[in-house]
Amino acid sequence: MNLQDLSGTFSVFDVAMTLALSFVLSFAIGWVYKRTHKNVSYSQSYVQTLVIIGMVVAVIMLVVGSNIARAFALVGALSVVRFRNAIKETRDVGFIFLVMAVGMAVGTRFYVLAAVATVFILLITFLMQRFNWFHLDIQRQVVKVQVPPEGDYQSDITDALVGLTLEFELVSVETVRGGALTELFYSVRLKKGVETSQVIEALSAVNSGQKVSVLTGYDQSDM
Repeated sequence: MNLQDLSGTFSVFDVAMTLALSFVLSFAIGWVYKRTHKNVSYSQSYVQTLVIIGMVVAVIMLVVGSNIARAFALVGALSVVRFRNAIKETRDVGFIFLVMAVGMAVGTRFYVLAAVATVFILLITFLMQRFNWFHLDIQRQVVKVQVPPEGDYQSDITDALVGLTLEFELVSVETVRGGALTELFYSVRLKKGVETSQVIEALSAVNSGQKVSVLTGYDQSDM
């Protein structure tokens, strides 16, 4: 049975195969994303959306086919969509592109390509997570110090950090509380044996008792 009255280009088997394969491959991508996720920003809704995107893109490609008019009509329809949720991790973008690519391959009936590419890319993802590829074995901290706007507090903070850190860098300077305080952000590497409590104590002694915060291991955290 052919759906000639609807498209003239695909059969019921094409529709069933597209939906089934796009679901299976998108589900596998979502499962691997869950298994390799490390940080605290995991979202069940995001993983479910990955599966939906894969299937929807496959159907879109099946409908569009090689029809240029449909493609332009689709672009116009999708241009009104606005996405307001920010991507929390860089790797999330990679998974979105992966399910879109798989959906496009399935929708254009490159079934073997879609399956092989999915297996290969997910295997690489597992290997990167298992063997911790590209890990920078240097633990850094972000130190946030609030100081009154008047006075040369920056030099006092620099003197304190020299004795506690291997290296440090002033990242940014901001005003808070309507200009009542200045907030200094430093990226630092602590000396061996130095605890964050020592950093807080030393900086609290030179910033007129204002707030001091230390974020440890921010390379692996969502900021």
